[in-house]
Amino acid sequence: MPTPHDRPTPAPATPGPGRPRSEESRLAILRAAVALLTEKGWADLTIEGIARRAGCGKQTIYRWWPTKADVLMDAALAKGALYVTVADHGSYGADLRAFLRDTYALASRPEVNRLLRALMAQSLTDEEFGARFRSRFLAQRRAALRVVVDRAARRGDLPDRPAPATVPDLVFGVLWYRVLTTDEPLDEPLVAEVLAALNAG
Repeated sequence: MPTPHDRPTPAPATPGPGRPRSEESRLAILRAAVALLTEKGWADLTIEGIARRAGCGKQTIYRWWPTKADVLMDAALAKGALYVTVADHGSYGADLRAFLRDTYALASRPEVNRLLRALMAQSLTDEEFGARFRSRFLAQRRAALRVVVDRAARRGDLPDRPAPATVPDLVFGVLWYRVLTTDEPLDEPLVAEVLAALNAG
């Protein structure tokens, strides 16, 4: 199991005025949002419904998140920080394999797959949320992978090609293509193919 020092901690959403939120309430809201998205879909997901499921007032949610999409984004960030390791396994190939396995396995979970689809769709139709999605979610997942790449560079086993800046494009480009456009699995053979493409097999 990854430990807290093995992974970057996602920055919390900037709270509005009022009492600091409790971790218990925050987690209840995130769990409620993901569960309701899975049960009802994006169109029928509401702040009121999330509040009711989480056992809090809707103003509590609005104090901490501007939209339901932002609640879901924090849920996705929390899952990534919890389930995707950036631990040192001794070599670039081993580190990257673990990162890919964790990332692709997490995205393969039905509730997370639906969550990612909803976030990407909303980011393309809501300009303001799209900016937050890129600067927070996408940037933080790239930052997690950069821990692996930068460590390999310091260790001296980072391949010359592809360029370090291109590595996340390939890793996450494959993920988003399969999540959004195909039913192809994010499985172990894919991990091996991506490792080979990154000269890290």
